[in-house]
Amino acid sequence: MIDHNQPYITIIGAGVGGLCMGIQLKKAGFHNFAILEKRSGPGGTWRDNTYPGCACDVPSMFYSFSFETKRDWSRLFPGQAEILGYLEDCVEKHALGPHIRCNVEVARAEFQEQEARWQLELANGETLRTTVLVSSVGQLNQPAWPDLDGMGRFKGTSFHSAQWEHGSNLSGKRVAVIGNGCSAAQFVPEVAQEAAEVAVFQRSAHWVIPRNDHAFSSGVLKWFQRFPLLVKLYRYFIWLRYEFTLFPIMRRTSKRRAKLEEAAQEHLKATITDAEMIEALTPDYDIGCKRVIIDDTYYPALARDNVSLVTTPISQVTEAGLALADGTEHSFDAIIYGTGFRTNEFLTPMEITGLEGQRLNDAWQDGAEAYMGITVSGFPNFFMTYGPNTNLGHNSIIFMIEAQVRYILQCIEALNRRGIKTLNVRPEVQSSFNANLQKSLDEQSIWATGCASWYKNQAGKVVNNWKGTTFEYWFRTRRPIWSQFQEG
Repeated sequence: MIDHNQPYITIIGAGVGGLCMGIQLKKAGFHNFAILEKRSGPGGTWRDNTYPGCACDVPSMFYSFSFETKRDWSRLFPGQAEILGYLEDCVEKHALGPHIRCNVEVARAEFQEQEARWQLELANGETLRTTVLVSSVGQLNQPAWPDLDGMGRFKGTSFHSAQWEHGSNLSGKRVAVIGNGCSAAQFVPEVAQEAAEVAVFQRSAHWVIPRNDHAFSSGVLKWFQRFPLLVKLYRYFIWLRYEFTLFPIMRRTSKRRAKLEEAAQEHLKATITDAEMIEALTPDYDIGCKRVIIDDTYYPALARDNVSLVTTPISQVTEAGLALADGTEHSFDAIIYGTGFRTNEFLTPMEITGLEGQRLNDAWQDGAEAYMGITVSGFPNFFMTYGPNTNLGHNSIIFMIEAQVRYILQCIEALNRRGIKTLNVRPEVQSSFNANLQKSLDEQSIWATGCASWYKNQAGKVVNNWKGTTFEYWFRTRRPIWSQFQEG
């Protein structure tokens, strides 16, 4: 039942961010909220991505909420099913089920200035109103398809890795994999075990470093169960290690990058012996510029007799397979697109309209930006988790999401406690923040160098990644500075 003495909150998305927001709202005594989820259940990217081999490249003990530690992870790096199970357990433990509406997609949201309310229009035509709107749709929810001529002509099986067709039998088939990023590195080894032939079409090479994954022994798990403090200390150790060993690699002037590249080369040459393939798999950009693949099985899969690496560009898709730029044609039974996500289109396909009819897509025409990646000037009472410039190249995104949720919760508490109707970050605050952010990224980060990556938009602006350490982000978001907001 809605308590009209409290602001009503609507969260879009029941992934990690949305669930974290919901749990913390309940802990703070707010029960007037709904979580709208377009899929059939909670879990976000861990419900959507079910391709074989899908797993996380952040250690399990740190890829979990700090307030809901799991002491019985099966291995160092968890798989998709185990992560989804963890998130579903969180829903059950914190009684979020009654708050979640599944199979509900938000088409548009418009701020009603006179009423100081957001009006949401759902894809089914239903209209909702809410005091506070929190977008937790994430950055990895819209599959990216390549722009290839003739994609609809192929007569065989074709699908995107984020929309895996489990009913497709790839056993004994000739399979083309377009793309060689993190997803492909995980599913190619699995597909190679059942397909007769696998051809991996690579546009550019990626740096790959070993994950050194392993199952936790029964002895270790007993220690974790018996001494919960060990789990907290282990989480703290992982965080510190990543902050001090991986983050410096993301700086242009890092002296450690050469050592990491050397380690990556050793990993490559330990498995691949063919000189031409080694050259093809060696990137022509500094490590860290693109998302580094952390994996143990990709190179061994490429070394299999039934797997080939193709670097010749694809000219078009044909009825039978793929035609290449060198004039050759190759026949396949199936094409799998491992081409990632439309990461720069943060709220696509929703239409968000703020004050004076301003559309968020227009405000973001030069690239998405927000204050601390959380709130956007001109869009009162609208907040985001995992928004622009909050992605990481070195640590757990859940750490960042918890910082964002804490910040948003304090804003909601202010609306409730201080009797104000709206909070709108001042335009000069957002502008100054983003000017400094982009200056730092351009001058110091490895992401702003020559390579093309999903961290940047087409104009070359880094719109996905945070510029500094996770500690800096935590410190800067530990509490809102109320003078930075216009109150209504």
